[in-house]
Parts: sequence; structure tokens; C-alpha cells
Amino acid sequence: MKKLFTILLATVALAFPKQSDSQITGKCPVYQFEYIKMLPATPVKDQAVTGTCWSFATTSFFESELIRMGKGVFDLSEMHTVRYNYINRVKDNFLKRGKGNLQEGSLSNMMFDVVNEHGIVPEEVYSGINYNSPTHNHSLLNEYVNVISQVPVKNKEVTVEFDKLLNSLLDIYLGVAPQKFTYKGREYTPNSFYQSLGLNTNDYIFLTSFTHHPYYKEFLLEIPDNWNGGLYYNLPLDEFMQVIDNSIEKGFTVSWDGDMSEKSYSDKAGLAMMPTAEELASEEGSKLSFNRIYKEVKTDAASRQKGFETFVTTDDHLMHLIGTAKDKNGTTYYIVKNSWKPEINRFGGYNHLSREYVKAKTISILVHKDAVPAEILKKLLYK
Repeated sequence: MKKLFTILLATVALAFPKQSDSQITGKCPVYQFEYIKMLPATPVKDQAVTGTCWSFATTSFFESELIRMGKGVFDLSEMHTVRYNYINRVKDNFLKRGKGNLQEGSLSNMMFDVVNEHGIVPEEVYSGINYNSPTHNHSLLNEYVNVISQVPVKNKEVTVEFDKLLNSLLDIYLGVAPQKFTYKGREYTPNSFYQSLGLNTNDYIFLTSFTHHPYYKEFLLEIPDNWNGGLYYNLPLDEFMQVIDNSIEKGFTVSWDGDMSEKSYSDKAGLAMMPTAEELASEEGSKLSFNRIYKEVKTDAASRQKGFETFVTTDDHLMHLIGTAKDKNGTTYYIVKNSWKPEINRFGGYNHLSREYVKAKTISILVHKDAVPAEILKKLLYK
């Protein structure tokens, strides 16, 4: 127990963003934060040249869940999930007669589909880099997947040979998926390793908040990356935010899906907020200068819905929400662990999303059902 406590302390330390000097904001950065609540998280990784943020965010979420459950610190393989997700989406594309989504983006619910069928493996067992690159790069892999996927659609048949060809392509780029492996002196299959972790996908719930569907019921979220038809429970905006706040307060992290296309969002600055139109108009360039604390607009359900239906708010990126902080003016920010390597900003790869930004630009979240306040959970048709 003492050893585990020491490990957890080290992990918690990794979860606190570093506030070093920044080229973006100068030697005395305007945005200095007081961290209110920070939950344990594993170190920031780099998805590099891939569209696999969904796997990195959800895997990090699972790793924090294992810490919360007292299971210890694990480094799980993102690419083991990605491999089988490629296979699943190729099958989906065939059934949709070539009109499926064969890009790299997906959502957390796709990871659930994979682990329930194919399990999980440690990173040291399956790194997913079996090609001449020091980091992940799926540019050519995704092109090949798109090309060969046209053949069964054209011929209206998925042959045994096609399945072999697809698996061979994934073997070449990602490596052969292990059937058995030894980890810390014990032999596992991917499924038995997953079972040993004690994770149960039935313990989790997917939530969103939009006005074009009834509240407290599930609906198919209409975004391109939801190609497998994942269902999300719909909550009023205030209750949606209450779930996020309650999750962090009760020690549960959140897998966050949202928009990063705004001028007021910057991975390099590690900041995102919702400045007023006047504030935006006063700034030049593709991103804000972040040289002052900006006055923000207030988000409500109507403005949030308008952003979604005009495609101003889009499903761009998944990150792992692990805590809260306040700036010098007392504005609340949510801390998200990103997957663009630690060196990308002065916060060690973490981003700070203002409360108004999260209200406006969150597409959906994944949380443990125990993180949902009881009075809200009762309203859902959740079983």
C-alpha cells in the first residue's frame, strides 16, 4: 500500500501543468492559474500525425479510472484499439455501400466497442509503430485503407482474401496484434488482461446537451465521427455543466469531445475562452495574442444550439478533462490533458478551457455513472 501511495503521489505531480515562461505571452504571462482541483493522470503522450485523439483521450480516461479504483498506474496501448477500429469502420463502410467514414476520427464509444470484443494490451506490448518513423504517422496508412476499401464495395462482396489483405496492411504499419503476451510475470490474452483491470463499460455513460432532441432521453448524435451510431443522453445545459463539476469534485475525470477550431483556442498557448465580438475584432492573426484577460460572452442553450446548427461548433478533438483552476480574476477554467506532446506549450501539454468555452463548445462527454448527481441520473432513462 505504501508503494502504491508513492506511485500515486508521483502521478498526481505529473497532473499539475507547469507554468513556465512563454514565447506567446512573454516573460510575465498574463494567464497564471491557481489550481483548485487536480485529479491523477498519466503523462501526456503525442498522437503525432494521426487523427486518433479519441483513442488517446479515452485511454487516458481509463488509466485515470484505474488509479481511482486503486488498481495502480498503467500505460495502455492506444494503437491496439485503433487497429481494430480501422477494421470496424471498413466493415461499416461496406454496409453503407461506400458512404461510410474512412477517415481517422472517431469517438470514445468506438473504444468501448473494441475493448469489449478485443480487449486491451499494455503500451509495451503493442506500440503501434512498425514502420520507419520515431512517432505515429498514419498519413499513408489511411490512404491505403481508403483505396483498398473500395474493392469490396465495387464487387459487393467481402472476400476472405480482402480480410487477409486488410490485416496484412495493419500488420505492416501497426504490427501484428498479440494473441498472448507476458506482462509483469503473468501471461494474458488481450481479453483476459482487460478483464483483470476490472473496467466495465456498462459503468459509464455518454452525455450531451442540445435542444433539437428531448431532454433526458438518448439520441443519435449527428456528427461525422459518430459513424457507428452511438447514442448519447441529452441534458439541459445547466445540468450538463453540473455533471462535469460534480465529476471533478467527486474524483472522477471526464473524457471531453469538443471544438478546437476557434480563433480563441490555442494548443500552443494552452488556452481557450469565448471573447466578445468586440474583443475578437480588436485582434489580428489566426489566433488571439492572449496578452490580456478577455471579456467573454455568456453562453446559453440557444446560443450553443445555434453554434451547432450553423457548424460553427464542430466535433474536432477529444481530450481528457482532469481538473479546475482559476485565473487572477477568479474565472473558472477546466484543465484538459491533450495529446500533442508535452513540449507544445508552457503547461506541459495541458490546456485551460474557460467555463464559457466549455459551455459553448463541448459536443459530448463520457463519465462514470457514479459521477452523475443522483437527482439527474434518476431523470435519465438509464438502466
